[in-house]
Amino acid sequence: MNEIQFKVATKADLPFIVAIYNQTIPSHVVTASLVPVTVEQRLPWLEAHKSTEHPIWVVWLNGKRAGWVSLSPYHPRAAYHITSEISIYIDRQFQHLGLGTKMVKYAELAAPKLGIKNIVCLIFGANLPSLGLFEKLGYETWGTLPKVAELDGRLMDLKILGKSIQLVSN
Repeated sequence: MNEIQFKVATKADLPFIVAIYNQTIPSHVVTASLVPVTVEQRLPWLEAHKSTEHPIWVVWLNGKRAGWVSLSPYHPRAAYHITSEISIYIDRQFQHLGLGTKMVKYAELAAPKLGIKNIVCLIFGANLPSLGLFEKLGYETWGTLPKVAELDGRLMDLKILGKSIQLVSN
C-alpha cells in the first residue's frame, strides 16, 4: 500500500520544488516559463505563500518527495481573496500513480479552512492530461483566452477551469 503524506513546504524543499517545475519546461505545454528557473528566483514566491492563507504542500509517497501542490492568490485585488489558483507538479518518476487526483482533493478539502470558496486552474489547451484530470474532478471551463502565449513557435490557448468549493463533498 502506498503511504501518501502532505507537508507544508519549507525553504529546504525549494530546490526540489524548482527541480520538478523545471522538468516541465521542455514540453512547452505545462508552464509559460521558457527557460529553467533558479532557487533564488523562486524564493520570493515561496515566501509569499503563507501556510495559513496560500500554502504549498510537498507530497511524499512512501517516504520520498513525489511532487508539490500550491494554492496561490488568483489576483492581487482584495475582492478576489475567496478565489485561489491551484498548481500541481509531479516528479516524472511518480506520474500515472493517481497522485494528481489526491493532490487536488487535498487542496480542495483545505480550501474552506483558508477562506477559499473557488479554485481555478490555468491550463494550456494543449495540456490534455491536466485538462482531463481537472475535468474528471468536476472543474468546468470558465473561460478561454485564445492564442495568448507562444511556446516553441506555437500559439497556445489558455483555458481557465474553475470549481466552487462549497459544492465539494467528502
